[in-house]
Amino acid sequence: MKNIISRKIKVAIVGCGRICKKHILAIITENKRCELVAICDNNPKKIENISDFYNSKLKEKNFPLKHLFKFNDYEELINSKINNKIDIDLIVLATPSGLHPIQTKIAAKSGINICTEKPMAINLTDAKEMIKVCKEAEVKLFVIKQNRLNPTLQILKKKVEEKKFGNIGIVDINVFWQRPQSYYDQDEWRGTKDLDGGALLNQASHYVDLLEWIIGPLDGLYANISTISRNIEVEDTAVIQLKWESGALGSMSVTMITYPKNIEGSITIIGDKGSAKVGGIAVNEFEYSFFEDDINANLKNYNYQTESVYGFGHKFYYQNMFDNLINNTKAICDGESGLSSIKIINAAYKSAEEQRFIKLSTI
Repeated sequence: MKNIISRKIKVAIVGCGRICKKHILAIITENKRCELVAICDNNPKKIENISDFYNSKLKEKNFPLKHLFKFNDYEELINSKINNKIDIDLIVLATPSGLHPIQTKIAAKSGINICTEKPMAINLTDAKEMIKVCKEAEVKLFVIKQNRLNPTLQILKKKVEEKKFGNIGIVDINVFWQRPQSYYDQDEWRGTKDLDGGALLNQASHYVDLLEWIIGPLDGLYANISTISRNIEVEDTAVIQLKWESGALGSMSVTMITYPKNIEGSITIIGDKGSAKVGGIAVNEFEYSFFEDDINANLKNYNYQTESVYGFGHKFYYQNMFDNLINNTKAICDGESGLSSIKIINAAYKSAEEQRFIKLSTI
């Protein structure tokens, strides 16, 4: 697809749920390069809530109010583009994960670039098909992995790449969050196998992404999953034993039943020449860092405050995405890069079901 350079990128958001506001704020921040032209949801009340939120934020910045096309049906939105009633360069899918594959296929065949919220799909087969369809249609596919742009994780990844940890022995990831039953009861699709997925696939997907993005290729894993305290089809708790190709070992503990609120989202790396832990509620704070070649290193300078587990990464993700669309710079997470977390989680489910160690090369 040719780069978009002569005008603002026209964006449509599909899905007006809890994450939608993060996309709205990022689009407003990038107002010189893009404009929101349409929103779509099958719930009219959610559409009006997001429309009101969008206008309120425009007013706060003294920006002129914009007319938004509003759709209750996804295919109606696509047909409006096909029939030249509306211009759309990029569709953002903030819909249930199980809908991403078919919605991506429809958009791609209509010549529209796609950005999906995490996870890009429920299973690896669908995820690979999404990539294939987009390549054939010569459109771009982006997957939201905003944590990759957190300053804390950027510097942590750099330290790993620079071998500052020496030989890494242990990697530990914890996601101790609270998702009450009322969260799952908001919508019929929440907590279902076909549309949502469990604690690993949905809530902890960003943290699973860190396993290979920061540390390197995994050799394999052994996992157990459990539904302890929520009335849902999928797991609310999971523990994974991990082994990397480098020989490093690790674990990942995830639960959505933490009392009384989200307590921790963290990654700890222990090596023979360096050790560090990034914690806080959203991997936003270095709790400690020690490096043999720099005993005075103070990585706490990279800490930032956030009241949300989502952090502030959507803004930076949109900057990167528009850089790619306009100037063809490297995307922080395209479809291919988004496969990693899907592959790992599918391996974890297989391991839990078969109660054995699963090598990633077999997935």
